[in-house]
Amino acid sequence: MNYSLEQAVPILMRTPATLQVFLGGLPEEWTRATDGPGTWSAYDVVGHLIHGERTDWIPRVRHILEKGESEPFARFDREAMFRESAGKALSELLEQFEWLRAENLVTLRSFDLKPADLERRGLHPELGPVTLGNHLSSWVVHDLGHIRQIAQTMGRQYREAIGPWTVFFSMFQQGSVAR
Repeated sequence: MNYSLEQAVPILMRTPATLQVFLGGLPEEWTRATDGPGTWSAYDVVGHLIHGERTDWIPRVRHILEKGESEPFARFDREAMFRESAGKALSELLEQFEWLRAENLVTLRSFDLKPADLERRGLHPELGPVTLGNHLSSWVVHDLGHIRQIAQTMGRQYREAIGPWTVFFSMFQQGSVAR
């Protein structure tokens, strides 16, 4: 499947509601659980998504449209949420994510992007040249990957409780650590 705004926007629109339904009102034993040191909880992931809404997705679209490959994007701090979310309730983060995403989708639509715009290029600080279509596609995959990560991390809290059934669930197989 090739990227198109018509296919991407419905996923991007649904992510905040998906997370609200899945995480809203759950005890912290679920939302703060991790797979161990150096891994992220559902709470951490929501904070990470908020940071991306503020500093990555739309700012990089603007960068590509205004500067192209003349200078690289600003680096993205993948762990800024540990500072920025400190002391906030998950309900507050979920609400903030919903608001920021809605605002960013309005902004994305305001660019009135045409198919040719998706071929415009920017310069990623690590990956080198990327197209606007690459960037927007990665936004969708980023959301889906983090939804998967949250479910996997939460499911792993029952590793011992399910006993021998672990052999039937891919989330418990070797090399499947969420981060």
